[in-house]
Amino acid sequence: MTEFSRRTFTGTGLVIVIMSATWFGPYSFMTLLLLIDLLSLMEFYRLLEIPGAKTSKIGAALLSMVLMLSGFGAITHLTSWKWTLMVIPVGFSIFVAALYRHTKKPFQGLAITFLGVIIITLPLCCFAAIPFLARPHGSYHFALPAGCFLLLWANDTAAYLSGRWLGRHPLFLRISPKKTWEGSVGGLAAALIAACVLAQFFTLLSPTELAILSVTIVITGTFGDLVKSLLKRSLDIKDSGTILPGHGGMLDRFDSLLGSAPFIFAYLILLAW
Repeated sequence: MTEFSRRTFTGTGLVIVIMSATWFGPYSFMTLLLLIDLLSLMEFYRLLEIPGAKTSKIGAALLSMVLMLSGFGAITHLTSWKWTLMVIPVGFSIFVAALYRHTKKPFQGLAITFLGVIIITLPLCCFAAIPFLARPHGSYHFALPAGCFLLLWANDTAAYLSGRWLGRHPLFLRISPKKTWEGSVGGLAAALIAACVLAQFFTLLSPTELAILSVTIVITGTFGDLVKSLLKRSLDIKDSGTILPGHGGMLDRFDSLLGSAPFIFAYLILLAW
C-alpha cells in the first residue's frame, strides 16, 4: 500500500468515527474529545522525555479529565460550575507529588507536565463547548462541531494535494520545508467552497459568518500545524507517533484543531449568542 493509499484509508476511517461520535450526541462527542486528549497528552510526554525530569502523566490525565468533565457538566447544566474548582487541588497535588519524586530536574518535569495540559487540554475544552453555544444555551447542536471538522478537513486535504501537485514556494522553509504558499491558497479556497456548501444546510451561521469562520480556521490551523512542526524539528523527528498509518501520531493529525479551537470558541462567543 502506498503512502497516499494509507493516508486515504486512515483518513476515511477517522472521518467516519469522528462524524459518528459527533452525530450521536453530547456524550459520544465528549468521549471522543477525551480520547483525543489523553492519547495526545501521552504522545506529547513521550516525545519530551528528558533525562532527570519525570513528567506526571497520571496527574496530567486527572487534571485534564477534571477540566473537561467539569466544564462539560457546567455547560450542559448536569452539574454546578463549582465542580470546576476541583482543578485547584488536583493541579496543586501535581506540585506536591514532585516533592516526593527523587529527580534531578523536578521543575523541568513540572513545566512539561503543565505545558501539555495548556496546549492540548485547554484547546479541547474550548472545542467541547462549541456545540452548546447556540441558543437555546445548553442544547447540543451537532452542526457546529461537524461544520468545524468539515472546514478543517477541507483545508487540510486541499492544502496537501495542491501543495503536492503545484507547490513551488515554501511557506515557512526553516520550520516546514514541504509546506508551500500554493498549498495554503488551495486549502483556503477549498475551505471557502466548503463554507458555501455548508451554508445551504446549516442555518446556525450565515454565509458571511461561515466564510469568516473558515478563514479563521485556515489561518490559526496553519499556525497550529507550524508549531507542531517546530516541535518535531527541535526533536529531529519526522512524525510525532505511528498510531495513525499515513498520518503519523495524534499531534500530527489534530494539530490544526488544537491551533484553531480557541479562536473558533472566541469567534462564536463574540457573535453574542
